[in-house]
Amino acid sequence: MSYCLATLIDEGIVFCSDSRTNAGPDRVGTYKKMHTFSAENERTLVLLVAGNLATSQAVVARIKRDVHEKAGTNLYSLRYMADVADYIGQLVLGETSKFIANEQRASAFDASVTFILGGQIRGQKPGLCMIYPEGNHIKPSKAQPYLQIGETKYGKPILDRIIRSDTPYETAMRCAVVSVDSTMRSNVTVGPPIECLFYRKDSFAPHEQYFKLDDSHPYLAAVRESWEENIRVAFEHLPSLDEVFKDR
Repeated sequence: MSYCLATLIDEGIVFCSDSRTNAGPDRVGTYKKMHTFSAENERTLVLLVAGNLATSQAVVARIKRDVHEKAGTNLYSLRYMADVADYIGQLVLGETSKFIANEQRASAFDASVTFILGGQIRGQKPGLCMIYPEGNHIKPSKAQPYLQIGETKYGKPILDRIIRSDTPYETAMRCAVVSVDSTMRSNVTVGPPIECLFYRKDSFAPHEQYFKLDDSHPYLAAVRESWEENIRVAFEHLPSLDEVFKDR
């Protein structure tokens, strides 16, 4: 399982991902789920991925090969974000079909992957979309300007309460870290290191604001301690049930 999220705010886009691929009693695996592609002063694109590791590796490898070989259709030749999303969607379908060549294998093996694509192409506004295993894609709404893939339920409540389009980028990054860490707390199949990146609108610089946190990083430890302490304080200040009991 994985957990990745991206938030489209007025200042740009915040991306965040975990790195765990499996968690068994005798083995924990990690793999990078955030991939950046940049053509100086022309475009910066970021991919987050959740799902089957073999399929995701094959898709990312094909994307890189098409760029290296300057294929007629590649990440840098397409003019619009929607076209880039369609291109990646077709690669997903192509790679998935290799693993489900017959109905028996399809029923016993899940080769699906889901991508989040975000970034900016010169002359356009920053964009964000989710690419489904079926190859189609959606964009976030203005009321809910974020997308999640993987194990989404544990990290969603804080996003719903904090994230707005005018949220400052540092707040959005802290919110993303808490969202991922809350998921790690509740699901062992999501785990560190946590990668977090902020793409600033019109900068075309992929690593201007980027950090990576392993499980022992002092900042992550401080966030956990502060978050739990303040949740307990907030809980203690919730309205008393006395009035409810009086109404009975």
